[in-house]
Amino acid sequence: MGFPETIKAIADPARREILLMLKTGRLSAGDISAKLENLSTPTVSYHLSQLKKASLIHETKYKNFIYYELNASVFEEIMIWCAQFKEKPDHETQE
Repeated sequence: MGFPETIKAIADPARREILLMLKTGRLSAGDISAKLENLSTPTVSYHLSQLKKASLIHETKYKNFIYYELNASVFEEIMIWCAQFKEKPDHETQE
């Protein structure tokens, strides 16, 4: 997915909460659902699929479980893009 889709994916508060959970390490969908008691399991699955489509997370399978982890490279790209607004261009002084 492109940059607009990535921004759209992180615009949702529930998805941002999931991303914050995954910051500490990989979690199963069940672990994520248990921490998001206010959301149904199908809703959590939907949010996970949207984060996967945006390449913000990836999944790995181990035995009967699917674990989700952050995709750090996408976050690095976002930070690099955002950093351009922090830097001030060099301007020659006008006399």
